[in-house]
Amino acid sequence: MNFFSLSVLAIVGSLSGAVVRAEVSTAGVHTIGLESLHAGQHGQVWTVFRGTEAEPFDVEVTGVVQNALGPGKSLILCQLTDPRVQNMGAVAGMSGSPLYIEGKLAGALSYQIQRFETVRYAGFTPAADLAEVRDRADAVPGVLPSLPTIPISSKSTSALDSFSPLRPAFTVSGLSPRVADLFSPAFTALGLEVSALGGSLSSAGDSPLSPTTETADSSSGVPVTLRAGSAVSVALTTGDITLAGTGTVSRVDGNRITAFGHPMLSLGDVELPMCSAEIVTILPSTLQSSKIANTGRVIGTITQDRLSAVSGTLGAGPAMIKVEVNVAAGGNSSRPARTLHFNVVRQAGLTPTLIATGITQAIVGSNDAGLTNGFRLTSIITYSPAQTLTSRNLFAGPQAFAQGLQEFVRGLSQDLQNPYEKTFPERVTFSVEPLAENPAVTFDLFQLSRTSARAGDTVLATIGWRDYQGAAHRETIPVPVDSSWAGKSLDVILAPGRAIDELTGHPSMIATAQLRSFNAYLAAVRDNRPNDGLVLAVLEKSALFSDQTIGTPETPGSIERIARTADETRFKKTDGLVSLWEQHLLADKLAGVLLRRPLRVTD
Repeated sequence: MNFFSLSVLAIVGSLSGAVVRAEVSTAGVHTIGLESLHAGQHGQVWTVFRGTEAEPFDVEVTGVVQNALGPGKSLILCQLTDPRVQNMGAVAGMSGSPLYIEGKLAGALSYQIQRFETVRYAGFTPAADLAEVRDRADAVPGVLPSLPTIPISSKSTSALDSFSPLRPAFTVSGLSPRVADLFSPAFTALGLEVSALGGSLSSAGDSPLSPTTETADSSSGVPVTLRAGSAVSVALTTGDITLAGTGTVSRVDGNRITAFGHPMLSLGDVELPMCSAEIVTILPSTLQSSKIANTGRVIGTITQDRLSAVSGTLGAGPAMIKVEVNVAAGGNSSRPARTLHFNVVRQAGLTPTLIATGITQAIVGSNDAGLTNGFRLTSIITYSPAQTLTSRNLFAGPQAFAQGLQEFVRGLSQDLQNPYEKTFPERVTFSVEPLAENPAVTFDLFQLSRTSARAGDTVLATIGWRDYQGAAHRETIPVPVDSSWAGKSLDVILAPGRAIDELTGHPSMIATAQLRSFNAYLAAVRDNRPNDGLVLAVLEKSALFSDQTIGTPETPGSIERIARTADETRFKKTDGLVSLWEQHLLADKLAGVLLRRPLRVTD
């Protein structure tokens, strides 16, 4: 009897006032244990070859490889006897396809046994291991764990290379091939073998689907009822840019879905979007055949990513970070304004790279020109209404963008993995403004009208620079000599704001023990000078006493001793420079100089 014939629609939950349903068996899911399997038994595997309807293909049991994946974790070995599958072998995207023997669930297709074989075999995760993942208690919603140190995707050349999980068919839509190639090394480092060929049937503004009927959703054409054998996707981003791994549903228990038959990224307790999917086709290959998929809307949340399967529940999707990238019209071209909206999972190891991918697509992944001169990138990271970080960066020419993007990824990774508070942004907004001319300048003059002055005098600082392939400029800046500077030997420095930050005790890297809260961390990050132009500053050498990176010069020794005795890591004494006066110059220009002139102030 066809295993679908016993199914009915069972009410299992509610989403936005609509009933959420999944197709389940009236008698539950009947399974067959390893002890009942023997060589020569025939079975059927259900999967989607094209579209959304599952079809069976025939296999023959070869045997059970005991403890193949570890103590107590065996693997069912089957020969793929169906002519369609014998030609293509086990396919990436068939992960989780249920195996039925004697009308009972025996396991899920999960492992590629060898490559370039003349007779096709595949490994199946036993049904008992699938149930083990299904029955795990979900963690309390919160921050997802970091990625494991050792990625599950290995490029080693060991003898076990041919025995590996089938992996979901990871595809990305909304990215140009150029951007996909740029990020391919980063994806691989995260354990993601991504194909640029993939599609998405939803946008960032779509609300999650309610799987209520067996009919297709009118906007996407994707069925919203999941059955064993249906295609299903687990997404890392959704919306205008969608990155998802597509596999197959192994079993449906009420509103509980178990799929893949192997891990996605081995993250353990997770909160990842479960999405509907349709299969466009299968690309056969002697190395690794793969399904090409369109990812649909969010229909639930994957909560377990374990050795034997992924599992989750139908209903509302997880909380995600909303990302918006606005590219303004302008520059020396007819570039139109455009905006990208997408959502990103809250996972410290993945989030920064996924966001950076979207920024890159907005800037370099289209037919437009106009960014060759450079651009201004403004980012607003909102953790809560009271916790916001804003930064503005200027890039000279397209080559500088790569460096700036690396700095963004490094900075956001540091924010997300801070030791003070488990937190993720609610929203990240970027604005990209093309520049009409390259902002890089070359300096050829910095001088003071005098090297010695009296208190109350004015010293003139003259600077001279040349535009990028352009004209020469000169400017004179008056520097008032304050009476409190009398008797001091000072330095007048012309440098980018970041360099002045470093000189005055605001390092780009902050020791964990120096701070005590996430708010203090944000305050330390915010307390930086502009990233564009130059800062002309009068600096004095001084002993600095810092509390959570905020330095105070000439602190009384008694206060210093008491504070450092209480907490030596938080309170520190260092020799550094204190800014007595400064002015921001040449906004919207970039110059990599650090010029220093002495100034002696007499009574």
